[in-house]
Amino acid sequence: MKVTQNFYKSEFECKCGCEMPRNVMENIFKLSDQLQILRDIYGPIQVNSAYRCVSHNTSIGSKSTSQHVLGKAADIVMELKPSETADAIEEDINNNIVSFKGLGRYNTFTHVDMRDTKARWDNTKK
Repeated sequence: MKVTQNFYKSEFECKCGCEMPRNVMENIFKLSDQLQILRDIYGPIQVNSAYRCVSHNTSIGSKSTSQHVLGKAADIVMELKPSETADAIEEDINNNIVSFKGLGRYNTFTHVDMRDTKARWDNTKK
């Protein structure tokens, strides 16, 4: 099932194979709309992780407050380096092109989310 021009529901599903709740799917539509804006600007985006059920989220050691369990977050890779990806998205947020509130920096991917308040963090290993 397509959720945007270039994204499919399967890209946002929990890696454990569980059924995605309806309220989570509503958040996935909002998240994927924002990712589509980035896709239109920068080209292909690989979604490494999006929705995670509580059980799967716990099993990988993620925080219980993770936006992934709500379907509001995605860990992505673009053709840019992760640091360049985060810089570009930050600029797009500041220019009101996308409406992500959460932006996390990692060595191999960039985290974006649709939480209610601004959050930034840098988990890169130097």
